[in-house]
Formats: sequence, C-alpha cells, structure tokens
Amino acid sequence: MKTTNLTAGILLTAFAVSACTESIPPPPVTVMAFNVQNVFDNIDAPGKDDKAYLPIGEKQAEAHIAECNTIPVESWRDECLNLDWSDEAIDHKLAVIAATIQQVNNGRGPDIIALQEVENVDILERLRTGYLADSGYLPAVLLEGTDVRGMDVAFLTRLPLSGPPTLHALHLPDDYAERAGDTRGLLEATFELPDGSLLTGFSVHFPAPFHPTEMREFAYEHLNAVRGKVPPGHNVFAAGDFNTTSIENEREGMLERFVRPGWLVSNDYCDNCVGTQYYARDDSWSFLDMILFSPGRGEKTTWQIRADSVQIANRNIDQTAKDNTPQRYNAAAQTGVSDHWPVVVSIEPLEKQ
Repeated sequence: MKTTNLTAGILLTAFAVSACTESIPPPPVTVMAFNVQNVFDNIDAPGKDDKAYLPIGEKQAEAHIAECNTIPVESWRDECLNLDWSDEAIDHKLAVIAATIQQVNNGRGPDIIALQEVENVDILERLRTGYLADSGYLPAVLLEGTDVRGMDVAFLTRLPLSGPPTLHALHLPDDYAERAGDTRGLLEATFELPDGSLLTGFSVHFPAPFHPTEMREFAYEHLNAVRGKVPPGHNVFAAGDFNTTSIENEREGMLERFVRPGWLVSNDYCDNCVGTQYYARDDSWSFLDMILFSPGRGEKTTWQIRADSVQIANRNIDQTAKDNTPQRYNAAAQTGVSDHWPVVVSIEPLEKQ
C-alpha cells in the first residue's frame, strides 16, 4: 500500500508539474534593427576602400593624401584626410553602441539584433565579447559581401541558429552594373524560438537614397523572392536599413507596392514615432529603418508582433543632438552614436484555435 501511494504521489506530482509547464507561454522575443554607422577596425584591408578609417599617423603618406584628394564629396574627402580612427576612437564608438543596445530588456539588449554598416566579424566580436559581454550573445553572424567599402550586414543573437546562415547577393541589371559595388546582400539566418518554432530573419541594407529608385525596387523584389522560398511554417522577419525616404515612399508608393501586401510593418504600430533618420536638407523624417514581420503558417504556435512593443530606442543621451535628431558619431569630439536611431519590436506566441 505504501508503495502504491508513493507511486501515485509521484505520478500526481509529475502531472501537476507538466500541466504547470504547459500553461506557461514562451516569453516574447525582442528584435532590433540598428544601422550602427561605419563600424570599422583601423587596419587597411586589401581590396576594400576603407582608407578613411585609419589612425592619423598612417594618413601622412603622399599616396594616401593624393588618393583622398580624388574624392569629389568634400565631407568624405575631409574624413579621408583628417579623421583619426585611433584605438581610443574605436573603443568609444563600441561603448556607445553597446549602451544604445542595452537600453532594451533591462540592460541585456534585444534577443536578436540585425546590424548594418559593420566592416567584418572581428570588429563585431570585439563589441560582443567586450562591451556586450554581459548580454549573453552567441558568436556573431556575418558573411563577407562585395560592398567596395567592406560594409556588411550582420546578426547578434541569443537564440540558437537552426542551420548555417546564407548571404543572398543582389544582382542588378547591366544598366546598373557600375553601381553594384555600393550594394549589400540579404543575410539570412534561421533561429530557434523558445517554443521550438523557427524564425527566419533577413538583415538588410538597401541601396542608398542617392541611387535611382529602381535599385531599391530591385532590392524589395529580391527580398520578396528570397522570402518566398522560406518554408511556410517559419515565422519570418526582415530588419534593417531599407533606405526608402518618406518623400520617395509618398511619391512611388514603395511600401504599398512591395511591403504591406505580405508583411506587417513596424512603424505602422508606432503612433508617436517620427522616424529613425532625419535629413536636414529636406527637413524631413523617414523610417529608413524598419522591421517587417510575417507569421508562420504551420501547425505549431504562430507568433505575432505585440502591438504596444514597437519603439524607437533613443533614450541614450549620446544618441540625440540638441535639435532632437539622431546624432552622428564624431570621433574627434567623442560625441554621438549613429545617424540612425534603432527600432525595436517584440513578437509573442499566439496559440492557434
């Protein structure tokens, strides 16, 4: 009898624990899109146009000065000649980026970050293992692309990958071949959500606004084509710098044509957000940075954007200039963070009926 009672008690306890576990929903997952603005190391990399991001002592050679003087844009030319990208400047830049990231989740940072304008995995690992050491991120995800400056897209994540990442290059028509060096591919990675569902993400950095609108149209079509090959049971997001200004969107209907038919859009959930980037010449705000989301269509729990979760992460004092716009990083003054504010969303599980 004692044995029977003991066995019954064990079974009852196990059932209660199991029932309790099943009733606790998985925690929400936070995703950030952050264009970190020129995160370079200060090593001259062969085959990359990274000559602006060197210590000032390495910029005194006649060959370097002559090459810089061929740059037609005055601000870029001055940066090439006079920016002192010292170890101290890099350390400060990484520190303020980390402080910006750690505004989220009570200092831990978001669960997944889609980053743009990172030179290589080494400088990203320096950020992860140094200034973000307490945030628990797994080794950085970055695959080298073909951008002439060496700028890449990347991920930092606490969620494990379910397989190797892939970089999908953007192939432009021949008419745009001379501009191809200023493009980045789509970095695809699939993450394991807390309930075992899969979340496929794309870190994106579309062609800059000074390029023709057609180049961004090609990039949207490329994203949608690659997204169409993701298994239907996966939840999917695309996060990053889409470089679609508010003026271009109003004129060309970019989001209505290429995005809203198949994606939920982060800035549609953010009532009091003015944008993530300010262009002084036109006195205009834009959501250059967005997070797009598409829930899975499988048999398991699906995930959705939590409506009240979308925020522009700009509470760090270093991020905002006196006119309440994003403050570009200034290495000499050690001010600012980036000319983009990051955007953050939370997704949460929704039990299917």
